[in-house]
Amino acid sequence: MNFDILFYSICAVVLLIMLIYYLKRKHKFLSALFGSCSGLAALFLVNYFGSMHGTNLPLNVFNVCGSIVLGAPFVAAMVVIRYI
Repeated sequence: MNFDILFYSICAVVLLIMLIYYLKRKHKFLSALFGSCSGLAALFLVNYFGSMHGTNLPLNVFNVCGSIVLGAPFVAAMVVIRYI
């Protein structure tokens, strides 16, 4: 099985789930904007200050897109995965 197709399929499903979540919110745009900004802020903070604690997350396309779509919980999960 081609892992690229599987990876992009999983990303599309997650993006669809988050889109449905934000569309059901009362303040759709503000909820999506706050989630995206909090995820990016968390990623930049972990990237900047994480090297002091050995938890440096690189700023690559996967991490930036994941933090924009899924927000701060994505960054927290990536930090936990780095320790495992």
